[in-house]
Amino acid sequence: MERTREVKAGSNALGLAVMVAAALAASGCGDGGSVASESSSLAPRSGMGEPARAALGRPVRRYGAEVPLSYYDLSFKLSKRTGGMTPPVQARIFAYMGLALYESLVGGMPHHRSIARRLNGIGELPRARGHGRYHWPLVASAAMAEVMRGTWGDATNVAPQNIADIDALEAEWEAAARDVPAAVRRRSIDFGHAVGAAVFDTSKDDGEHQAYLTNTSPNYVPPVGPGLWVPLPGQMAVQPFWADQMTAFVSPAASCNPAPPVYSETPGSTFYDQALEVYEVSTHLTPEQLTIARFWADGPGSIGGPGHSLSTTSQVLVEVGANLEQAAEAFARVGIADADALLSCWSAKYTYNRIRPITYIRSLIDAAYTTPLPTPAFPEYTSAHSVQTAAALNTLQILFGDVGYTDHTHDAEDFAPRSFATLTDSMNETGISRLYGGIHFRAAIVDGFAQGRCVAAKVNALPWRRGGEREEDEGD
Repeated sequence: MERTREVKAGSNALGLAVMVAAALAASGCGDGGSVASESSSLAPRSGMGEPARAALGRPVRRYGAEVPLSYYDLSFKLSKRTGGMTPPVQARIFAYMGLALYESLVGGMPHHRSIARRLNGIGELPRARGHGRYHWPLVASAAMAEVMRGTWGDATNVAPQNIADIDALEAEWEAAARDVPAAVRRRSIDFGHAVGAAVFDTSKDDGEHQAYLTNTSPNYVPPVGPGLWVPLPGQMAVQPFWADQMTAFVSPAASCNPAPPVYSETPGSTFYDQALEVYEVSTHLTPEQLTIARFWADGPGSIGGPGHSLSTTSQVLVEVGANLEQAAEAFARVGIADADALLSCWSAKYTYNRIRPITYIRSLIDAAYTTPLPTPAFPEYTSAHSVQTAAALNTLQILFGDVGYTDHTHDAEDFAPRSFATLTDSMNETGISRLYGGIHFRAAIVDGFAQGRCVAAKVNALPWRRGGEREEDEGD
């Protein structure tokens, strides 16, 4: 299948969503309820008309995925300009976005269950009363706009700009639904806003509300000893208390922690050999290896590691021709798994406080060593890229299989798109990119994959669906 979606900087999010729908329609992707065969009645090119009025009683799966795709596309733009978006902070936001989307629509998803009460710290959320009373794309738009005004607005450094863009996107979707009967429009928007507001409100007591303002703490003093992390000059530990303060959605912070290799400075030991591997590989990178390191760097001021995983989610949803129900479930599962994965990762990082390659190599192998990528300001083990990518992509594999896709995430930064035959291939490249960058030892990557899969298994074990796999609605 040809690539159907390209993300360009500054693109209009609603225009992008319509392009997605048109491309899918042309490609013939998806099942009977997909964007391809029955695109959302929110397409702005022509109002709703009589066919859309007749569709008002349809379940969520009979609409396209354009609405959430457009809001996530906007969130990637917000990620680049909003201060304090460290991996745990960003993943936390994506978890609440996915939760608001899913819980606002689950009343129109007859073979799915609400999972809010199964999550730690989530209070009672508003419920839909009769799926025929709502226009689900409008519900989704209102819920996402409301929760994002909180998570991306609130006390962030660019709150007015972020909120203005969110308001503009919501207004576009409302205008596109101008033919929806007034009472249904109002009911749908009010319900979506109520769910989004409730999700943001419950997020305030998870222990890390407004964490983007306090990424470092003067109260943290790194332990000192052989094999322990040493901050580079000018560095302060990032989110050292995250695992102690943040409430897990599903998986307790330390429940999936692996054990690091035994520290050693002896040549020929496993630890020394892994350091030597980082040194030899990262100082002799091929052009392709350097491209891979940079493509997946996703550091401060970029889309971010969790943002890249959610970008992958969006692209896979387009690739498979997902409908609104499939998109809501995928964004919720991936978002929650990603957030808990980074919570688990941060638990491991500050439990073991493992030394970074640059410090070890400069001390024992080459005092003049420099890394191809900047070394982050937190301990080495495990690799955050590996943990959160494994959690996200394992979840996508459970939902859609080990599908292939072409990654256009960095088209706007003049990177050539990268194609993968499977999600497993993409995950493996993400992990090895950190060794190429001189950021991680191999054990942190391999063990990080296992840690991410462990967290994902707990999230995906929730009773998302009634009676197993989704069934077709009689009479649809």
